[in-house]
Amino acid sequence: MQLNQNTAGSPGSAGRGPYERLVLRGVTVIDGTGAPAYGPADVVLEGGRISAIVSAGRNTDMTQAGQRVAADTETWDLSGHYVLPGLVDAHAHIAAAEQGPNTDYSYRLWLGHGITTVREPGCLGNGTAFTVREARRAEADDITAPRIVPYAAFGAGRGEPFRSARDAEQWVSEQAELGAAGIKFFGAPPEIFRAALAEARRLGLGSACHHAPSDVARVNALTTARWGLGSVEHGYGVPEAMFTDRRVQHFPADYNYNNEHDRFAQLGHLWREAAEPGSRAWNDTLDELVALGTTLDPTFVVYSAARDAARARGREYHRDYSAPQAWRFFQPNPVNHGSFLYDWGTEEEAAWKENYRLWMIFVRDFHLRGGRLTTGSDAGFIYNLYGFGLVEEMELLREAGLQPLEIVRCATFNGAQLLGLEETGTLEPGKVADLLVIEENPLANLKVLYGHGHLRTGVDGSLSRVGGVRHTIKGGIVFDARQLRADVRDLVAADRERLGVPAPFTP
Repeated sequence: MQLNQNTAGSPGSAGRGPYERLVLRGVTVIDGTGAPAYGPADVVLEGGRISAIVSAGRNTDMTQAGQRVAADTETWDLSGHYVLPGLVDAHAHIAAAEQGPNTDYSYRLWLGHGITTVREPGCLGNGTAFTVREARRAEADDITAPRIVPYAAFGAGRGEPFRSARDAEQWVSEQAELGAAGIKFFGAPPEIFRAALAEARRLGLGSACHHAPSDVARVNALTTARWGLGSVEHGYGVPEAMFTDRRVQHFPADYNYNNEHDRFAQLGHLWREAAEPGSRAWNDTLDELVALGTTLDPTFVVYSAARDAARARGREYHRDYSAPQAWRFFQPNPVNHGSFLYDWGTEEEAAWKENYRLWMIFVRDFHLRGGRLTTGSDAGFIYNLYGFGLVEEMELLREAGLQPLEIVRCATFNGAQLLGLEETGTLEPGKVADLLVIEENPLANLKVLYGHGHLRTGVDGSLSRVGGVRHTIKGGIVFDARQLRADVRDLVAADRERLGVPAPFTP
């Protein structure tokens, strides 16, 4: 992929603050711990932290509490609004040149959807050094961007494969010195993979793995979990750990892994080749993954187009928010990774629907056993756009059987815990002030989190758009989420005019 090392506009953050003291008055709190919503409450921010949450149900003397924070206080009346912890996208790639006009495009869409933290697993689009610099700029609020946690792709920057475990350990050490927070693996010879993972753990780095079919026969998800892997990405590696009548997936004789259509068409058959739900192999795998503390980051959304390609192409938000570069990258093209929806027919979609059914049962079982489940979007691929993709991932967890409060916990607290950001992820006094404010209740309808809103019928039969995050607050810095989304719409429109291309479709 081509580098996209440009941030639009002048340096500096589009946010305001942090305020000496800011009170969000009269809100309903969904705190991310799994507790039910409560309110009305006043959420008090001082500097970059939550200093107090004063609730009518927990403190009947609201007047006295209000007086205590009266001096030097800015107060916003947000009666009827909901406040949640900032969302965490645990699998998010900064836009490469083929995916957007600049990196600011992805940043503003993330913040515009209430996403205050992203993990960049692999830094593949722009490189580790650039991503580390962007992470530092975001932390210093020098740019309008969420918190960025960079994971280096295993072996990136080398001109040849690793020849020894020692070479792999040295490379991991170099990534730590560069500023990477973790390593993303795809697969490697077992002795090299294990040594590199051990070195990452010794240095306090996080770890994640996309268990690529090219290496999964030697090292599956259960193998890496036993070695101490932090998170399993996507759905690879887990079914292979539950094969009972084979060691390798049954690929057709003419299968070619480098052919994108072959790769994704056959991936749609993978879960049916694994042990059945409720079987001994199924249960044993679940129990061991949970006992080992391995996190699952399924990224359901990035492959959802495989079970209904027409729906994915017709997502409403493409009209206003898909930059011409992104839309062109999404189109069927055997050269582009993930652009595999050429000659994608009924049989492929039927296979993927069954694949999802089994995959979702496993993820739900894992969650119910106490396993840590996170939300990641892998946006920028397969008609899946930044910000919007994480909301759809939350909806897909609802389809898998999780309840809304559980999903919010996955998208906030669980993601923060995975990334070692214990001071974020929940709304509690003393925590970093990462949160979002929205006028609608996302527990009643997750669709209100989408940036283009949710279509609602009024009592008079008229249609209107409701929802969309109103404010995103990162470390006490307040961003106007509506304005960020408007900025992206303007950017997309200007780029289409510059390039002479129309919007994808007209509703």
